[in-house]
Amino acid sequence: MPSPRLLKLAEQIKNITAQMLERRIKDPRLGFVTLTDVRLTGDSREATLFYTVLGDEAARASTQAALQSATGVIRSQIGKQLGLRYTPSLTFILDAVPENAQHIEDLLAKARLGDAALIDQATGATYAGDPDPYKKKPDDDPAQEPDE
Repeated sequence: MPSPRLLKLAEQIKNITAQMLERRIKDPRLGFVTLTDVRLTGDSREATLFYTVLGDEAARASTQAALQSATGVIRSQIGKQLGLRYTPSLTFILDAVPENAQHIEDLLAKARLGDAALIDQATGATYAGDPDPYKKKPDDDPAQEPDE
């Protein structure tokens, strides 16, 4: 469990990086980027920034190249604004959350189709035998005493 200080520092790094990407980085390769999470090591020497990109695989690749080239500028700005003794090194990683969410949505849609097919199959179906196979005839009931 990270300390509250590291969580606050990670949030500050996320905000500074988002502002840099929005205002200062003018790389045409940079797509529509959303920072999803920042994780710091325990000694706050390394920061891993997770991001998503709107678009296809080509947009993701060009954005990855733009982020790699802007890493130094972003890192120096983080060092200036936070005033840390050691500015953490930055690593940008494409977040797999949208792909996983799409995969889950596909699985849920497949399950819904299977449920609908099962409901269609069950409507109008009848029992193979009697509706209540344990139903006893009145003469077989041992609780009933014969009249004499």
